[in-house]
Amino acid sequence: MTQQQKRKIEGCIALTLSTLAAFLGLFWLVFILGDVLVHGMKALNLDLFLNDPAPPGIEGGGLRNAFVGQLLITLSATLIGVPVGVLGGTFLAEYARGTKRARIISILADIMVSVPSIVIGTFIYAVLVRPVGHFNGWAGAVALSIIMIPVVLRTTEDMLSLVPWTLREAAFALGAPYYKVIIQVVYRGAATGILTGILLSIARVAGETAPLLFTSFNNSFFSTDMKGPVSSLTVTIFQYAMGPYDSWHAQAWAAAFVITIFILLLTITGRLIIKWRYK
Repeated sequence: MTQQQKRKIEGCIALTLSTLAAFLGLFWLVFILGDVLVHGMKALNLDLFLNDPAPPGIEGGGLRNAFVGQLLITLSATLIGVPVGVLGGTFLAEYARGTKRARIISILADIMVSVPSIVIGTFIYAVLVRPVGHFNGWAGAVALSIIMIPVVLRTTEDMLSLVPWTLREAAFALGAPYYKVIIQVVYRGAATGILTGILLSIARVAGETAPLLFTSFNNSFFSTDMKGPVSSLTVTIFQYAMGPYDSWHAQAWAAAFVITIFILLLTITGRLIIKWRYK
């Protein structure tokens, strides 16, 4: 057997194993999404969005409180995390470009992206829940915003770094101060990429459960008071899936279907924006 034939055989074996591994991963992905789709659509109805939960053991009711609470917490987390992430990425890309502290912050941001969300939840519990003496929605929003910040920060830094420096020099030549150059020139050139990072960070936190178990906890009643426990869709799915009632299980499947579709749409939107902007 020649060396060339040996390499061809090794290449075919590697290609076969890689293909089998890819199909194995795709199988479980399609299986999970299909299971959520089949069970979720069966239980999906308007009452799920318009009614509050029924007492345990009684059929009917909905998850209006969980949907509204999830929107409140996610929106609050976005309002906290996105400005911090964008401004932090701007600092690294514009004012600290090439410095040692910029590299250190970037490395720390990459590490924070990989930190388990339950660790962040326990940290916020110790900082914002225990001193207050009770669970609250603001603590949940802060926990989710901490998860969002490194994603937005790194995306913003990368997108701003892709804007050619000659555009900045042209604006400087016209007498524009640096902050105006950033706002009117650099941000415009990187707006699509930054928006994509924001959408992906929202999709990242929309399905988080562990941080909310330690912070906003849950609420069986409709409440928009962020100073107290607030219901969330992910925690409700967890509790209903562990419950003994079939109606709870059906509503958990429906809620899982809704949140899966929401995350899927956000991810697809981000991909389409990237494809449209960068071809």
